[in-house]
Amino acid sequence: MNINMILDMASAADDRAVVTAAGRSLTASELSALARRAAGRFRGCSAVLYLGVNHLAYPVALFGSVLAGVPFVPLNYRLGADQLGALVDRHPGALVLRPEDLDGLVEATGGQDDTQAADLDWDGESVAVIIYTSGTTSAPKAALLRHRHLMAYVLNTLEFGSAAESDATLVSVPPYHIAGLTNLLSNLYTGRRIVYLTAFDAQEWLETVRAESVTHAMLVPTMLARIVDAVDGADARTPSLRSLAYGGSRTPRPVLERALRAFPDTGFVNAYGLTETASSIAVLGPDDHRTAFESDDPAVRDRLGSVGHALPGIEVQIRTEAGELVAPGETGLVFARGTQISGEYGGRSVLDAEGWFPTRDLGRFDAGEYLFIEGRADDTIIRGGENIAPAEIEDVLLEHPGITEAAVIGVPDPEWGQRLVAVVVGAGDPEEIKRWVKARLRSSKTPDAIVFRPDLPKTETGKLLRRNLVTEVESSNA
Repeated sequence: MNINMILDMASAADDRAVVTAAGRSLTASELSALARRAAGRFRGCSAVLYLGVNHLAYPVALFGSVLAGVPFVPLNYRLGADQLGALVDRHPGALVLRPEDLDGLVEATGGQDDTQAADLDWDGESVAVIIYTSGTTSAPKAALLRHRHLMAYVLNTLEFGSAAESDATLVSVPPYHIAGLTNLLSNLYTGRRIVYLTAFDAQEWLETVRAESVTHAMLVPTMLARIVDAVDGADARTPSLRSLAYGGSRTPRPVLERALRAFPDTGFVNAYGLTETASSIAVLGPDDHRTAFESDDPAVRDRLGSVGHALPGIEVQIRTEAGELVAPGETGLVFARGTQISGEYGGRSVLDAEGWFPTRDLGRFDAGEYLFIEGRADDTIIRGGENIAPAEIEDVLLEHPGITEAAVIGVPDPEWGQRLVAVVVGAGDPEEIKRWVKARLRSSKTPDAIVFRPDLPKTETGKLLRRNLVTEVESSNA
């Protein structure tokens, strides 16, 4: 089973537009024809490296790679020349598609229609896509996704042709993000037109939703925060928007609450997943959002910070470092299992003997089996022998009226092993901020130092670059 099956099914269903970018649209049959011509050009390469923005060439290059039987590798075009060159060098014999090549790929591929696609091995085991992880705590790793992983995600969670003819989804996440890939596949499968935003801008996003009558959208938290800032407490005035998904990193509670007020008639979906899991493995749906937002019960309201329940076909466990299951309410390591999960890097699988994938995220279940993600295990701070998750302290800091962003890191300390440093965006008296935290958490979780910064270093998809902060704070002896 191969992901080109999705395009074939969409082509056979009808001939309406399936993707729009920069004012131009392609139908499924036009996309299929362009992909076959691209495959003729791609055949014989070791891989196709895509170094462009959201563009009509993106789906053409993806399905052209599939038909040519070579992996598709979307790279972060914003990387510096040395970093990008190092990634390109990992793929000798690959065809590199740069921004200047994209228009030509859609207009004319320079090759003939591929005639050998039918002879390819469609068993699902071949590598479809290689995505480099964001590398927030270490160097990027090449996550391999085989056709069977991507097809399992689509077939287990979606219904073919279920979208209305007028449905449209706005995609503003970059093409090198797992959500960019799965948005393309899932919307083609359901029959929802994809509208690409080349570069994210909050006001342009709002205007595009209105102009294109967008019904669905997906954002990373930094994008959602900018949109909330742009509407500035008013109604967003997007009556067509029925569903707004967000994910990719932690969303500050104040941002989410402001968003729920700005989009009162929109259903919110918090999606949790990783590149290695072929996108989402758990979601908190619209009803749970509104119930939690409007509840006076602290336990129910707390679920606004959860990622809900596992998707069909996915199992999730919370374990200790020794591998034992933990009780509800206790924090441990998140493990996931399911047919969509790859857990493979360059031919090396990290799945255990029973198929469980170690996400390296910390999490817990509440009494209602809602899953809460509390940060990366690699981010854990060990202070005086106590394991401290930064997320708990960050949530308290974000409740402070003078703080808009917060990150808590551990830096070496000769007495305690590590000491806590809170790096915050905003204003306030450092000692008063410490007292604020101490009054809500115990003394051992009170930051030893408060560092103010105009912004926090993040990837383009909104993930905090903690390693940058650690280096900066250590060098300044804060």
